[in-house]
Amino acid sequence: MKTGLLYICLIFAGLGTVFPVHCADNIVLRMSWWGGKARQQQTNAALETFEKRYPSITVKAENTGWDGHLARMSAQMSGGTEPDVMQTNWPWLSLFSRDGNGYYDLNALKEVIDLSQFSAQDLQSTTINGKLNGLPISLNAPVFYYNTETWRKVGLPYPKTWDDLFAAGKIFQQRLGDRYYPLVLVDQDVMLMINCYMTQKYNTPMFTDDGYHFAWNQQRWREAFRFIQRLVDEHVIPGPKYVASFGKGTFHEMKPWIAGEWAGAYTWNIVIRAYVSNLTPPATLALGPHLMLPGAKEAGIYFKVSQMFTISRHTRHPKEAAMLLNYLLNDPQAVTTLALERGIPLSKIAVKTLTDNGTINTQDPIVAGLNQAVALGSHQRATPMMEDFQILALFVAARENMDYSRQTPEQAADEFVHRAERILRKSAR
Repeated sequence: MKTGLLYICLIFAGLGTVFPVHCADNIVLRMSWWGGKARQQQTNAALETFEKRYPSITVKAENTGWDGHLARMSAQMSGGTEPDVMQTNWPWLSLFSRDGNGYYDLNALKEVIDLSQFSAQDLQSTTINGKLNGLPISLNAPVFYYNTETWRKVGLPYPKTWDDLFAAGKIFQQRLGDRYYPLVLVDQDVMLMINCYMTQKYNTPMFTDDGYHFAWNQQRWREAFRFIQRLVDEHVIPGPKYVASFGKGTFHEMKPWIAGEWAGAYTWNIVIRAYVSNLTPPATLALGPHLMLPGAKEAGIYFKVSQMFTISRHTRHPKEAAMLLNYLLNDPQAVTTLALERGIPLSKIAVKTLTDNGTINTQDPIVAGLNQAVALGSHQRATPMMEDFQILALFVAARENMDYSRQTPEQAADEFVHRAERILRKSAR
C-alpha cells in the first residue's frame, strides 16, 4: 500500500544515489480476500494501521468478489504464485492441502502468533496431519431469516414447524399473489435444508463422520429429493427456472428480493448483513424460530468454520506474514476496525474487545443467529464435501432436471447419488 516509498527507493537505486531511506528493510507482503465493499473498506483500513505500526512492512491488497475467486486462487496455488496471506474458505483445505503441506504450518510461527486465543477444538478444525494450515476466523451456521415487512403484510407469524412453512407457501400465494414466496434458497442452501430436515427425521446427517461417504440409503435420498420438489410445488421457494428468469447473479441482488417478494432465507448467519443492505426500507431481516419436526432429538444444524487466514508455503517472509495474521485476528485495534464483517470472531481477545465496545450485540441478526444455533447444538461434523464444487454442480443439475420435468425426484436422486459417490470415493483416497 505504501507505494510511494517503494517508488522513491527504485528511483534512487537506479541513479546509484546514496539516500537515507532504508529500502532494503522494506518488506512487501501480498494479501488476498474476497468480499463486498464494506469488507474491502474495513480490511484496507486495518492494513493501513498495521503499516503505521510496522513501517518497514508494506501490504499489497488483492481483493475480489466471490465469483471467480476460487478459480484465481487455484491458478495461483498451482503456479506457486499465491499471496503471502490469504483469506481462505474452509472447504478448500481438501483442494489445496489434502496432506497438510499445502500451506505454511502455523505451529512453526507460534512465537509470533498468539495461538492461546483459540480453543484447541477450533485449531483442530484447520489442522491436517498435525500441521496448522490456517487460523479460523469465525464460526458459521445456517438459520432462518424473514423479511419483516412482507411477513407483516401477509399477516402470518414466522413458522415454528415444517408444516407451518408449507402452509405459509399456499397462504402467500393466495393473499399476495404468485410472485410472493416465504423463502428463496440458492442450491447450497437447499442442500443444507434437506440435511437439516432429514437429520431431524432420522437422526442421521447427510455424511458419515469421516466426511467422505453418504450416510443415507437410496430410499432416504429419494425422500430428500421429493422434499425438495415439494418446496417448489407448494410455493415455499421459487424453482431454478423462475430464479434464472431474473438473470445471473446472487438472489439478494435481484428485484424480487429487493422488493420483498422473496420474503426470507435459510442461509449462513454470516452473510445476512449483505442481504439486509439490499432490502427496500423499512424492511429488514428478523431471525425466525428454528424449524423442528415433532419429537426430533437432533436439530440438524450444520456448523462450520466460515473462513480462515492462511500463509503461503512459498512465502519469503513467514515472520512478517505471521505478524500481519496475528494483528488482524488478535489485536484490539484491528479487531475493532474489522468488527463483524467476517462473522463473530473465534479469538478470545477479539470477542472480549467487541463485546466491551458493544459491537457484539445480541440483537444483531448475525449474533442472534449464531447464538440460536449454538443453544440448539448439533452432533454433526463439518466436511468439505458439503461444499465440494463438483458435488454441488451435480446437485444443481438434479434440481434443474426436476424443475424442467426432465426427471422425477426419484430419478434425479438416483443419478445424483450414483455420480456423487464416485467423487466421494476419489476424494477419500
